[in-house]
Amino acid sequence: MTNALQSLIYEFGEFRVDAAKRLLLRGDDEIISLTPKIFDTLLYLVQNNGKVIEKDELMREIWTDTIVEENNLNKNISVLRGVLGEKPGEHRFIVTVPGRGYKFVASVSSKSQVLSPKSDFADENKPDGIREDAETEQEKLGAWDLRLETNQNQKPKIKNQNRKISAFAAVILLIAVGAAFYLWREDAKPAPSAQIKTVAVLPFKPLVADNRNEALELGMADTLISKLSDGEEIIVRPLDSVRRSALSERDSLIIGRELKTEAVLDGNIQTSGERIRISARLLRTSDGKQLWAGQFDEKFTDIFAVQDSISEQVATALKIRLAGREKKHQTENVEAYQLYMKGRFHVLKTIKSDTEIGVSYLQQAIELDPNYALAYAGLSDAYRGQAVGGEMPSSEFMPKAKAAANKAIEIDDTLAEAHTNLGHIMFWYDWDWNAAENQHKRALELDPNSADALQFYAHLLSNTGQHAEALAKIKRARELDPLNLRINALEGLYLLHAGQTDEAVARLQKTLELDPNFRLANMFAARAYIEKGMFAEAIAATRKARELSAISSEPIAFGAYALAKSGKVAEARAALDELLKSSKERYVPPYNIALIYNALSESDKALDYLEKGFAEKDVRMVFLKVEPKWNNLRNEPRFVNLMRRMNF
Repeated sequence: MTNALQSLIYEFGEFRVDAAKRLLLRGDDEIISLTPKIFDTLLYLVQNNGKVIEKDELMREIWTDTIVEENNLNKNISVLRGVLGEKPGEHRFIVTVPGRGYKFVASVSSKSQVLSPKSDFADENKPDGIREDAETEQEKLGAWDLRLETNQNQKPKIKNQNRKISAFAAVILLIAVGAAFYLWREDAKPAPSAQIKTVAVLPFKPLVADNRNEALELGMADTLISKLSDGEEIIVRPLDSVRRSALSERDSLIIGRELKTEAVLDGNIQTSGERIRISARLLRTSDGKQLWAGQFDEKFTDIFAVQDSISEQVATALKIRLAGREKKHQTENVEAYQLYMKGRFHVLKTIKSDTEIGVSYLQQAIELDPNYALAYAGLSDAYRGQAVGGEMPSSEFMPKAKAAANKAIEIDDTLAEAHTNLGHIMFWYDWDWNAAENQHKRALELDPNSADALQFYAHLLSNTGQHAEALAKIKRARELDPLNLRINALEGLYLLHAGQTDEAVARLQKTLELDPNFRLANMFAARAYIEKGMFAEAIAATRKARELSAISSEPIAFGAYALAKSGKVAEARAALDELLKSSKERYVPPYNIALIYNALSESDKALDYLEKGFAEKDVRMVFLKVEPKWNNLRNEPRFVNLMRRMNF
């Protein structure tokens, strides 16, 4: 037998680094996947903890005989900070030393671990543990037999009996080893595909970093998400969540685990002239096992066939059946498809200037293919976003949004996105609660696992006072898409509407832990803080929200409300004057001005602006029934009349 080997284990915080097995573990057994270079970076830092490691030294050690840019090292450090759970501004593990390099500051302890050697005769495909057990048992049996033979007090009959026992035991051992080997081989196989119920499809990455097409990369994921979502046997994370996670450029397995999926589909994509090259793989997130992989080198005009092939092969690998709509192409015009992808890419940024660019691309796609239902649905969503999030006059954008949604449904009544959009428009603009509910129900009939359909239906239910059902719907949406910032924030808002203020604050604080710079979470938190009398916290949250959106007047309005209620009346009036002045130059929602007047106890003026909001179809009027800041007006005849006219 060969000599035992030693492996160093480094421990810090809740983590362990196994140098020999090249593993990073959290807790007792959670394996965290790292790319080889990122693991090398971590190991070198840990081995030199407490020392300042110059960037040049670190790059030489990690990229031996390879010339790389400093940016590669910076990315590795950024990924490591995310993996170790460091929040922005925290330095529990890695500290940047300006102008020099990095320092691993966590306390590190190390210990040796004995690695069992491989026996010379064992099948190299068997696990070490089984080989060691086989040797140990053979040695024990041999020693037992020898003791029996050399014991002079034993009779020959007993010796022969014991030899038979030894032979029988050896047979039993061989059976046990065989069974153990069989079980190990079975464990080494991928878990039955039918057990995989959740999948994340990540935006495809460029084969060459300097020659990328972000719209195409995102578009491939978008299309495959849609195709794989066609059946009800698996849940596929929506595009918005995977897009946000992929921006971190972390390892695919890490992203898949964060999204709480059992498998992740990622790939590379590149265009060259008229050709497109795609490689894709399906990985099990628990252990990184590759369940399927495929490579495609086709003409770009065959991109639809490639997408069909990938979705069909992935479905086969997962042993699921798609309903059949995945083979239906929304367009056969490749140029229109490219324009749609560009439009979707810009609209998802939720920035006013990008949304306008996205609208232009979507309109061009429709010009090339007037029957492109998905492009109409995308256009509808963009117009709606401009009215709701962009503080543009609803009368200018909502009719366009409604017309586009209706056109999409006219072309393809089975398009769940179109019904979701139409229901949401009827909610924000028409104030036709029954018609809106019918559209949301239709969307969920078509796609029961649509997190968007669930969260928007929950919005309708919450704002019309159906709180228990609203909370059930938004909880289900969060289960389907656990890291979706908007869903998490909206759940906090719906809890506030239901009078569960403490629970609302807790949910919103958890959302802000996911992303402290998410504007909606800051705004909804401010609303909840006001109800708890936490005015300083509310003011701080609105200031943060204002930093994140120069367009929105909502942070000014709720910030002024908190100032007035905390006794800082002069500051509240200054904020009111600011909005009144701005309203002469651009559109300012009357609802927001009314809110400040109400905080200043000027009820008549508050009601004047609410009636102005009704006349102008201000989308924020949908909060009139459930926003607790209007409770002081609920018995006022003018307010009661407004509620009646809004069909509440």
